[in-house]
Amino acid sequence: MPDSARSSSTAATDITPAHGISPEDQSPHHVAENSLVLITGMSGGGRQSAANVLEEMGWYVADNLPPELIMRMVELSFSPDSPIERLAIVTDVRSRDFAGSLGDVLSSLEEDGRRPIIMFLDADDETLIKRFDTVRRKHPLQGTDTLHMGIAREREVLEDIRDQADIVIDTTNFSVHDLRREIERCFDALDSNVQHVTIQSFGFKHGIPRDADIVLDVRFLPNPYWVPHLREFRGTDHEVADYVLSHENVDRFINSFVDMFNVMQEGYKQEGKSFTTVAIGCTGGHHRSVAVAEEIARRLRAQGDDVTVTHRDFDRD
Repeated sequence: MPDSARSSSTAATDITPAHGISPEDQSPHHVAENSLVLITGMSGGGRQSAANVLEEMGWYVADNLPPELIMRMVELSFSPDSPIERLAIVTDVRSRDFAGSLGDVLSSLEEDGRRPIIMFLDADDETLIKRFDTVRRKHPLQGTDTLHMGIAREREVLEDIRDQADIVIDTTNFSVHDLRREIERCFDALDSNVQHVTIQSFGFKHGIPRDADIVLDVRFLPNPYWVPHLREFRGTDHEVADYVLSHENVDRFINSFVDMFNVMQEGYKQEGKSFTTVAIGCTGGHHRSVAVAEEIARRLRAQGDDVTVTHRDFDRD
């Protein structure tokens, strides 16, 4: 079946107010429409894989749709006699004037009372280059220049759209199965109308996570790596956790962050942001960041937040 018009069985989904805000308090900007998703992102970032996942989850997927046809597709899909109940649209920079046109489409949709969930797929430059080398394809914005320059141009074009995204998924270290689990988790959170927090530890020497909303640096804490009997342990082991969390500044640091984060979450709720990723980094991502991430997650859960913890560089050298 052509990628541009793939359909599958669907399950009914209500259009519901986002994040528990009452309808009378919401402007169109705040109404997340759980039956309409716009998939975009970096070339090689995993848009097609994400589309395949949504199709298997029961969505009708329209692939490679240019911005000027998106409005028409939405109108047809949600007309009274349409069998389509969940629509996902994939679009990318191969359409000229992509960013401006897509921005106009989003504005027009909001004027019609529709706010799509924007899903942005990303990966670091090294990973994108490897993926293009594997499939022996030319980047759509490369022209006669290098692949790296094409990627840089695309990042610039997509910057505003990425900032507007409801869901940003960094697929750098993802398998197809990892991507499926992440998408399913995101849509479970959307369906339950709760704000979801991901706490991710990482090592600065491996780079800052691209999908982080907030980055904390805990390299100010003593490093267990230099304590011989702790080096081979990790921040999830009580020996390391006790060492890190017993430092005199840790409790004050975590309390200050939780207080600040609660204020930010209230603002995110008003802006219709359902997902927040907090990245906590140390040098290698083995000890300090892991222990602090686990403790922050514990405190957020204790106050009723929906929290997932991941440790990106836990097993990396």
